[in-house]
Amino acid sequence: MRGLTSKRIQVDEIWSFVYAKDKNVKAAKAAPDDAGSVWTWTAIDADTKLIASYLVGGRDGEYALAFMDDLASRLSSRVQLTSDGHSAYLEAVEGAFGADIDYAMLVKFYGAAPDSAKVRYSPAECIGARKTRIEGTRTSSTSARPTLSGRT
Repeated sequence: MRGLTSKRIQVDEIWSFVYAKDKNVKAAKAAPDDAGSVWTWTAIDADTKLIASYLVGGRDGEYALAFMDDLASRLSSRVQLTSDGHSAYLEAVEGAFGADIDYAMLVKFYGAAPDSAKVRYSPAECIGARKTRIEGTRTSSTSARPTLSGRT
């Protein structure tokens, strides 16, 4: 898809593994060369829930830049972009968009993980978040959405 008119994009990475988890690759029988951790980079339109771009690979700056370059090539106008605090996004967003973006990092903080076996796979409770404007000035009009109006 090209020429997307998205206004707000949220990016994140999803962890998985190929064949075996990293800690088990050495002991695995006949593990392929690419066994271990793999990340799916996703760019989601916050309004339509459209996946504007995705990339499967490592979690380093090289993959971040390839992902951001692909996303930038699909958009027809300036967007408000929000990511987590993964440092690879900083150079990748700058490289793909330059100053032609409204970009902020939203870093969430979590409490202690649940203890009980019944909630073993339940996520920890989000106890706060820090928004940091990286580039641009556009702000969201609804307080429930992350804003880009200054550093906190």
